[in-house]
Amino acid sequence: MASSVIFYEKPGCLSNGRQKALLTSLGHSLTVRDLLAEPWTAERLRSFFGAMPVRDWFNPTAPRVKQGEVRPETLDESTALALMLADPLLIRRPLIETECGRGCGFAPGPMLDALGVALEPEQDLQSCSRIGPDPHCERPSARAAIR
Repeated sequence: MASSVIFYEKPGCLSNGRQKALLTSLGHSLTVRDLLAEPWTAERLRSFFGAMPVRDWFNPTAPRVKQGEVRPETLDESTALALMLADPLLIRRPLIETECGRGCGFAPGPMLDALGVALEPEQDLQSCSRIGPDPHCERPSARAAIR
C-alpha cells in the first residue's frame, strides 16, 4: 500500500538516493527533508529510534565515529542525543516518518515491512556507497560548533 513518507536525508548521499528511488518505485509519495538542517529537539529525534540500542542510532560511517572520536557503544541516551543535536552527521540515515510510525535506517524491520520494502539478503541499501573519504560527509561548521 502506497503512503506518504517524510524522508530525512543528507543531501547528495548516494545511498539515500537509492533508498528514495526504491520507495518511489513502490508508489510512495516522498517529502524529502535535509536531516542536517532540520531543527531537531532531543525529544523529537529520540522518537525515531524506538527500542533500538543507542549504538545503533549512530551512522557508522560518520567521520567522528570512524576516527574513534565518538564511540556509540559507550554512550547513554542523553549524551547520544546531545552529540547528535550538535553534529547531525552522527545520525544514522535515513530517518523515515509515515502514518505507521517513525524509524531510523534502511535495514529490514517493521518500518520497511510496513512500506512493502523486501530487501534481498545481499541487497544493502544502508551502507555508504562511497569508497574512501568523502569531503561532503564532513561539515566544518558543525565540527567547529562543538569544539
